[in-house]
Amino acid sequence: MKFLSWTVALLISANAMAQTKVDICIYGGSSAGVIAAYTAKQSGKSVILIEPGQRLGGLSSGGLGYTDIGNKYAVTGLALDFYRRLGKHYGKFESWIFEPGIAEQTFLQYIQAAKVEVLYNAALYNVKKEQGYIKEIEVNDPYAPTPQKSKRIQAKVFMDCTYEGDLMAKAGVSYTVGREANSQYNETYNGVQLREKHQFPDGIDPYKIPGKPESGLVWGVSPAPLDPQGQGDKKVQAYNFRICLSNQPDNMIPITQPANYDPAKYELLIRYLQKKVPGDLWGFLKFDLMPNNKTDINNNGPFSTDMIGMNYDYAEADYTTRKKITDEHTDYIKGLLYFIGHDPRMPEHLRNQMLKWGYPKDEYTKNDHWSPQMYVREARRMVGQYVMTQANCEGKEVVQDGVGMAAYTMDSHNCQRLVVNGMVKNEGDVQIGGFGPYPIAYRSIIPKTSDCKNLFVPVCLSATHIAYGSIRMEPVFMVLGQSAAVAAAMAIDNKQAVQEVNIAKLQAALKANPLANGSTPEIVVDNDDKEKVSTTGQWSPRKGGYGPSYLVADPATKEKRTITFTPAVTKSGKYEVYVYLPKTDKMAKEITMQVFDGKKKTPATIHPATVQVAGQTSGEWVSIGAYQLPAGKKSTVEIIADGADGVVIADAVLFIPVKN
Repeated sequence: MKFLSWTVALLISANAMAQTKVDICIYGGSSAGVIAAYTAKQSGKSVILIEPGQRLGGLSSGGLGYTDIGNKYAVTGLALDFYRRLGKHYGKFESWIFEPGIAEQTFLQYIQAAKVEVLYNAALYNVKKEQGYIKEIEVNDPYAPTPQKSKRIQAKVFMDCTYEGDLMAKAGVSYTVGREANSQYNETYNGVQLREKHQFPDGIDPYKIPGKPESGLVWGVSPAPLDPQGQGDKKVQAYNFRICLSNQPDNMIPITQPANYDPAKYELLIRYLQKKVPGDLWGFLKFDLMPNNKTDINNNGPFSTDMIGMNYDYAEADYTTRKKITDEHTDYIKGLLYFIGHDPRMPEHLRNQMLKWGYPKDEYTKNDHWSPQMYVREARRMVGQYVMTQANCEGKEVVQDGVGMAAYTMDSHNCQRLVVNGMVKNEGDVQIGGFGPYPIAYRSIIPKTSDCKNLFVPVCLSATHIAYGSIRMEPVFMVLGQSAAVAAAMAIDNKQAVQEVNIAKLQAALKANPLANGSTPEIVVDNDDKEKVSTTGQWSPRKGGYGPSYLVADPATKEKRTITFTPAVTKSGKYEVYVYLPKTDKMAKEITMQVFDGKKKTPATIHPATVQVAGQTSGEWVSIGAYQLPAGKKSTVEIIADGADGVVIADAVLFIPVKN
């Protein structure tokens, strides 16, 4: 209840606020917006966070509890702190799987700690701009039952942390919607893509009466022709909701028939199941389990929760039209859940499974137990100082002004469902990975100088459709929000345009104060840090784990093999030491090591079989104890492969200062 009361107090305070001038105005209470607001306030700036809705955290508190990570190496600063706070709640070191309500409470902790003023129910209506600078924005409640007096906010620096890029667009900043042609940026996975993932098998008839085109197309199938592979267009990858359900009887509200229910919308699911009947709901719903008997359900397969082709107008629409599109997506997905559990054409075992689930009583209590945040995977994308492309994702082009990292697969959901050779096919799904973490340019979160000089865009950043598919992950948005806030404070202090911020000083500031509270930074030594790692004997590199790679000692070799990690400790003190254990087959039952604290060596062991690696992570940190370490390069952690009965892993070592 204390989080709720704090939210109400902030709401009252913001609505009654006489002062409209602040240093930094952040529009959009997404995960990036919350972290940016906290960082800016911790930097000594006056801040207001403006949220068009009533809930903070965006998708991270809106159902996306099964975090898309790619590689933990890319998650730093306050973003990592967020997942550590969640871990503390669940009795773990880190938790990347969590309930929506717990995420919202965690975001409110940041707001409360920094005493950030939050203005809710405030959508953008107007932007005043002079000589390349945003001077003032005007916001109002678009859904108030009676007309409200607009609120005007003046600031030195503005930040657009929405998923739609509304502030960016109204400020006259260059942007695009849809998919670029591959030829535009010399890419191969952009534009039209007819591929096999999340695809209908051959033979699914697209017509209302099978075999009779004159009967018309089944709902959801477009009459548009298939354009050439790689051709650009204005189509947008599908949206859905990340669905939180519960199977706990005392916390479950039955799934009932929703408004505007139309079973004809799910005809293609029946036709697909006639070709292939899965053993459970996981066959066409990505049914990830959350703590306390809850779910994060996402799209899976050819016909699922994605409402393909029904969102093209969303990015540029007014608020009334957006609400209509959002309501249509809500009705579609709620209807799908009801259809699965009640339509007699559904296989009985799937119906029975579905009936065990319902809406959780303790989630989204202000929104009829349904997430208020639609999964807007992509809307507008800025065309800024630098455009991130496929070449950046694949490491073929590496920027030097990095202020965050991405590591996820280049991931686009389907953009359209159409008829190909007389059969139903989905088009637009791309999932290309196999690359390591890569830096995101500072220039990609700021506009061109000619467009605007005091705006940051860390969410609808400057990237092509296919590169954005890799970058558009919640942890990355939080990292970029923090980076933007530090840069905003520097621009204000130095009376500079955002394009004039000293990148080297910004990078140094982010590294020196990752939690924005002046605490001693933790130290990570990765196996790829060649100057800090030494080996004896044969170790073989493998892709993945923490960072670009990890090292493996095969048990067949009997030679002496060790790997030594040497941290550069800036401040002497007590440190909790962790080693990273990636997912690998045939690991040794016990991995031995020694910790040298500058005076003596202390043996330590871990037992891989006892370490539970979360399904969507590349591995887990395992504590090997707390040690008093001197400043400098006098302490080491040595992993030993002698006489092991299986594969020995050496990846990364983490040193976290222990508070006295």
